[in-house]
Amino acid sequence: MTDFLTDLPEPKLSKVKQSGLADEMKAGLHAPICLTWEWTYGCNLSCVHCLSSSGRRDPNELNTEQMKAVIDQLAEMQVFYINVGGGEPTIRSDFFELVEYAIDQGVGVKFSTNGGMITQEKAERIASMDYLDVQISLDGMDAETNDAVRGEGSYDMAIAAMDHLHSAGMKGFKISVVMTTNNVDQVDEYEALARKYDAELRLTRLRPSGRGAETWNELKLTQAQQIELYNWLLIRPHILTGDSFFHLSALGEPLPGLNLCGAGRVVCLIDPVGDVYACPFVLHDEFKAGSLLDDGGFAHIWRESDLFLSLREPGSEGACGSCGSWDACQGGCMAAKFFTGIPLDGPDPECVKGHGAELLEGDRTLPAAGPDHSKPNGASAVKLMSRPGGKRLA
Repeated sequence: MTDFLTDLPEPKLSKVKQSGLADEMKAGLHAPICLTWEWTYGCNLSCVHCLSSSGRRDPNELNTEQMKAVIDQLAEMQVFYINVGGGEPTIRSDFFELVEYAIDQGVGVKFSTNGGMITQEKAERIASMDYLDVQISLDGMDAETNDAVRGEGSYDMAIAAMDHLHSAGMKGFKISVVMTTNNVDQVDEYEALARKYDAELRLTRLRPSGRGAETWNELKLTQAQQIELYNWLLIRPHILTGDSFFHLSALGEPLPGLNLCGAGRVVCLIDPVGDVYACPFVLHDEFKAGSLLDDGGFAHIWRESDLFLSLREPGSEGACGSCGSWDACQGGCMAAKFFTGIPLDGPDPECVKGHGAELLEGDRTLPAAGPDHSKPNGASAVKLMSRPGGKRLA
């Protein structure tokens, strides 16, 4: 599963407006601006950082009519759009039927794909539809880097999908990259690739959840790489991040966006069987707010669940209270802390001030792993490769 949260339409907010919006959204909205919805756990790949440990379909995944009923609920709540992911959502035989149904109900669709199912014919169908956006996942600017994470042949698969979309005349599709220590030095090449395809570049943060819990230590950015990425992003407000790197704002000037954790306030996640979680990065029972199959459906969960109401309460500065950067980074990512055994009121494990690293060196209790939908011998069969050297970010 990929990280596909809100990318604000304005490239950069003023500090005053940014602060006002953040304060309003901390208290939660009557309906989410957008939500991430995994349509299946099935996937043709076994990416080593997959947040939902996807691979095999779950026999209890919502069927077509149940999915349409959920779309009806979201339309009634005036949800602006849904971020569709998986697994690989395009493997569902009813994929286009559901996309068209959502759009007909006034709910826009953004879907994330590895590109394996995007033929020229399907690309032309996608390009012909209004209120439909697509992002192609690519975690390396060469097959060696990408395929070490996403699986053999996945680089060629993604490039072919981009070729098809570009040939179909679709402009503005997204190229989505999970930043790792092995690809962060390729960001200039990614920016050039986006220009080549008339696409937009979207960089997201690696989280230690799902299969990513097993590979995070190896793939996460070094402190030096985080600082270089921050400086690179700061002068490129057109690069999308979906607030993925708000913890880096502790370095100085805030990055574009709201710079806060939107879990249960602005966004949430629906999984393939209808369970609702606080955000796409915390697929764990501790952050499950309810099931769409229960009375009241999604609206009741969003507005009344104990979990979401608690997340909207003013947060404690906790161990970060004595740090002068609290207002900038808000303590960082809740999911990153949870899955590394750091208290939720503690520092982000990748805190740029080094406070998280100190806690990672101590004794911690890690949460039990969530459901694993991996294919037999799937992710473990992909050998991670290190890339030597590499250029610095320009």
